[in-house]
Amino acid sequence: MRLGRRKIKIDTPRMILRPPAHGDFKPWTLLRQESRAFLAPWEPTWARDHLTRKSFTNRVYWAQRAITNGSAVPLFLFTRDEESLLGAITLDNMRRGPAQSCTLGYWIGQPYARQGYMREALDAVVHYGFTQLDLSRLEAACLPENAASRGVLEKAGFKYEGVAQSYLQIDGRWRNHVLYANLRSDRRGRTEVGA
Repeated sequence: MRLGRRKIKIDTPRMILRPPAHGDFKPWTLLRQESRAFLAPWEPTWARDHLTRKSFTNRVYWAQRAITNGSAVPLFLFTRDEESLLGAITLDNMRRGPAQSCTLGYWIGQPYARQGYMREALDAVVHYGFTQLDLSRLEAACLPENAASRGVLEKAGFKYEGVAQSYLQIDGRWRNHVLYANLRSDRRGRTEVGA
C-alpha cells in the first residue's frame, strides 16, 4: 500500500503525531541531547554526526521517501499545541501480501517518561496501523531488562512471543531482545509474562 503524498497526522487526547519536518531540527536535537544518558542503554550507538543538521535533514528525507513508498511511517510526538517534542514512534519494515505486518520502534525524551505519552501514542498508532494501513500484525522488541518498555507494550495489548538471540546492537553490543506482537484479530487472550 503506497501512502503517496497524503498528509499523515494522528490526533490523540494529549498529542499530535506527524512525520518529522525540517523545522523540527532544534527541538529534536535539544531533546535527544538532554536525554542522551537516559536513551543510550536502550539504543544503537549514536553516529558521531547523530545530532548534526545534515544527519537530521537526511532523516527527514528518509521519512518522506519511506511514507511515499509505503515502507515506513515515522512520526514525531508533539503536545497538542506542537510546542513540545516528546519523542518518536515508527512503523517500519512494512511487509505486504501474505504478511501485512511491520515492526514498531519508539523512544521518549527523559522529561516526558512515565507520564503515559508512549502508551497513548502506541494505542493511536496500533489503531492507525490496523484501520488505515490494513496491517494484521505489529511487532516490537526490547531488551529483557527494559521494564518500562515491556510494561507499555503489555498495557497497549502486545503479547510476549519469545526471545531473539543477538537481535540488535545496542549501546555497542549484540543483545538478546524479547519479542512482542499485537494482532488485529487476536484470539490468544490475555497472557501473563514474568519479568
